[in-house]
Amino acid sequence: MSLHGKPIVAGAIFQSSGSTFKAFSPINTHPLEPLFENASAACIHTALTSASEAFRSYRKISNEQRASFLDAIAEEILSLGDTLLERANLETGLPLDRLTGERGRTVGQLRLFASVIREGSWADARIDSPLPARQPLPRPDLRSILVPIGPVVVFGASNFPLAFSVAGGDTASALAAGCPVIVKGHPAHPGTCELVATAITKAAQQLGIHPGVFSMVHGNTPEVGMALVSHPLCRAVGFTGSLKAGRALFDAAHQRPEPIPVFAEMSSLNPIFLLPDALRTKAAQIAEGLKNSITIGVGQFCTKPGIVFAQDGPDLQTFLTHLSHSIGSTVPGTMLHSGIRDAFEAASKQLSKIPRVQLLARAPHSPDTSKTQAIPLVLVTDSQTFERESALHEEVFGPITLIVKSASHEELLQLANGLSGQLTATVHANEPDMEHARDLFSVLEQKAGRLLLNGFPTGVEVSHAMHHGGPYPSTTHSRFTSVGAAAIQRWVRPVCFQNFTPDFLPAELRDANPTGLMRIFDGQLTRNAI
Repeated sequence: MSLHGKPIVAGAIFQSSGSTFKAFSPINTHPLEPLFENASAACIHTALTSASEAFRSYRKISNEQRASFLDAIAEEILSLGDTLLERANLETGLPLDRLTGERGRTVGQLRLFASVIREGSWADARIDSPLPARQPLPRPDLRSILVPIGPVVVFGASNFPLAFSVAGGDTASALAAGCPVIVKGHPAHPGTCELVATAITKAAQQLGIHPGVFSMVHGNTPEVGMALVSHPLCRAVGFTGSLKAGRALFDAAHQRPEPIPVFAEMSSLNPIFLLPDALRTKAAQIAEGLKNSITIGVGQFCTKPGIVFAQDGPDLQTFLTHLSHSIGSTVPGTMLHSGIRDAFEAASKQLSKIPRVQLLARAPHSPDTSKTQAIPLVLVTDSQTFERESALHEEVFGPITLIVKSASHEELLQLANGLSGQLTATVHANEPDMEHARDLFSVLEQKAGRLLLNGFPTGVEVSHAMHHGGPYPSTTHSRFTSVGAAAIQRWVRPVCFQNFTPDFLPAELRDANPTGLMRIFDGQLTRNAI
């Protein structure tokens, strides 16, 4: 399949006539064909206008029709075969086996949301029966349900070119909720974006869904993103990326005459706390697991553990020795693009220059800059330096972690209390450590969206119970997740219907419960008709 490099707007190639850019392969820094066109103002306006028109019909189609659309997208992505994987490999440097697994995750997400909306209870239907004889005032018939909010703009992420990109979790959950989607493809993998956008467009055409339900535009400048967020027909935004970019979009959305929500996942250190007995008995095991979690994907996971806290002493020294040996066995890895590699190198050098921050270990081989490579690093400091130096509290995207030595458990609690919002927080503890672990978790549950005991945070299950979010700056809305079935809740709002006759009610709120979903009737969960 040949690439054209143009925006795909409402089912058609759009002649944007904007400025152009090329993708570069991080594997060898060579430019990749074709030229890609930045979205013009006219392109963006057409995409949002078409999405608004599509919303009128798309929000009213049945759950089964929307589920079939998601299933069809999954099949079209699979039908791209090796073409998709090979282009993604060229644009990101990610190995084919990793991309094959990520494609499976992408398809699995689409099918998960198809099953969620087929079951239907996600819509949170509630019915309070009328009480005409109630004193001093009667109660009316009240019924509420979640409804889609309208066109959603999604920003693709660099580190997951399939699962957090054009047909990733934000797009899948928004389409499931009944919202049309406009994706701004990531400029580091625009060819991959185009291929997946073509698959979504084909699925919509096959099922006769309004073509405005999906558009994909390119943009390698901040102006394109700002124009999308500022457009008056955009109703919400999904973003995964840096704190700087996410905060800029958040601020722009809230400066509009009519502010809209931005669900941004941005920055997290994902702290790990090592308690004494676990450190004493499992030093080698924890060190190996930590090394794997730091280096998987060349450290380019939002859940990479960027900081480790532990009490100083002989057991910590044993652990550091094991970790040094483990890091010494690693090799350089190709990062997603030169911008990420350069930022990693600059941040690593800055941290290494801070007084009382020492280099514990680094991979023994020098990186090949022509292959956009970086090497794993481990730094060590004390708690006073960590508390004093604000730069140590900032995420570094890449294969690096910082070990912070504390003098006591009380100091560990103090360090935990001083953390900002995180996606994850982990404690390694044995049975003798459990009282102290409870103290830590009592603090950490106020700091993070996912808590782990005796594990590592990399690897985010796509499921019903998963919560991938956390207090600011990890995300802009800690009550919502970007991964798992509950992600659909971001794109809906509640509407209450008072004293409506049955023919005006959504099917989910009618007495007969024709869709068979679980509802709350007079405070009780039931699938029964009323």
